This record gives sequence, structure tokens and C-alpha cells, in this order.
Amino acid sequence: MSVPEQKTKEQDDRPSARRERARTAALVVLAVLITVFAILNVKEVKVDWIVGSGHAPLIIVVVVSVLIGAETAPATGRALFGSMRAASSSTRGPCG
Repeated sequence: MSVPEQKTKEQDDRPSARRERARTAALVVLAVLITVFAILNVKEVKVDWIVGSGHAPLIIVVVVSVLIGAETAPATGRALFGSMRAASSSTRGPCG
């Protein structure tokens, strides 16, 4: 049977190990903040649609809005910056 190697102090202080611990700590803090935000935003709010209205918890409205924004932002950015890039390349001279 092999004996598991014990990490020495030098191995534990590698930059990659410190970076991993920092990343884990940041994710834990982010998870706690998201949880607190969700707990504080459970109030029912009225949601107006084009053809009607309804009620939903505020956190659901916020999460759905974030998800819709995350899905549409890349396409909007590509359309906006792609057209800007095309316009700037067409206005350059023969040397540009």
C-alpha cells in the first residue's frame, strides 16, 4: 500500500495554491451575497405584460431579467460593434 504524500509548507504556498484559495473564498463570498439578496427580495411585485399583468416574487423578476440580458447582450454587442468595425474599415484609406 502506498502512503499518501503529505503536503509541505512549500507546496501549500505555491502561487497556484494561493490563487485557488482566493478564488474559492471569492466564490463563497459571492454565494453568500446572492443568497442574502434573494432572501431580501421575496416580496410579491406586480409584473405588467403587453397583454396583461401578474404577480411574482421580486427575485424571480430580477433573475429572469438578468438571464434575458445575458442571452441578448452578446448578440447586441456583435451587431453594434460589428457594424462599427465595418464602418471604420470602409472609411480607412488604402494605407490603413
